[in-house]
Amino acid sequence: MSESVSEAPAEVVAEAEPPYDPAAPAPLNVPRTPTGNAEVDAQLDRLADADHLATDGHLEVYEDVHRGLRDALTALDARPGPPVPSPTPYQSRS
Repeated sequence: MSESVSEAPAEVVAEAEPPYDPAAPAPLNVPRTPTGNAEVDAQLDRLADADHLATDGHLEVYEDVHRGLRDALTALDARPGPPVPSPTPYQSRS
């Protein structure tokens, strides 16, 4: 006894792509090369957030990234340099 089960073909629901809108946000796909500094790289990666925003939303992202990069640069100046050697007891005191 052979039973054949016929299955209805699965319907493929194709998602309709929205019509092309040249004014819609689109990624720029600008390659970002890592700098080796984790703090700077995180700020540069943040620029990708602007890819999905309308132009009027870019300013907030750019200002945030600028602030972060400025803080990273300022931190380089704030780091202490090498310790100043103290005079040895054998150095002459003028």
